[in-house]
Amino acid sequence: MDLATAFQNINWLSVIVAAISSFMVGGLWYGPLFGRAWMTEFGFNEADLAKRNMPRVFGLSLLLALVAAIILEMFIGVDADLAFGASAGFFAGFGWVATMLGILYLFENRSPKAFLINAGYCIVALTVMGVVLGSW
Repeated sequence: MDLATAFQNINWLSVIVAAISSFMVGGLWYGPLFGRAWMTEFGFNEADLAKRNMPRVFGLSLLLALVAAIILEMFIGVDADLAFGASAGFFAGFGWVATMLGILYLFENRSPKAFLINAGYCIVALTVMGVVLGSW
């Protein structure tokens, strides 16, 4: 399938739901599951986080999640099922994103714990995106 055909076959509703799913995963991941550990690993405190421009953070995050969902949708294709979508999302998260983060974290001398928190989120979020995209 060529790029134009892949773009024409995008299921926009599933892309929007997939993008929103990354927010749901992120809310759990960086909230009750690993929020404190993430703050510690990156040297944040509550005051630092309160200074952020949250509309900007959430708006740009949603835009980036939409881009990720569109690309994943084009990658898995129109005939994908739930199993393929989940597998493609997992392997995109593990094989591309986590490995590239690993390279960056090695050069930045970041802790393995910081890597596992952020790479883990990417793997889970992309897997869930793949499930959403593959099941519609």
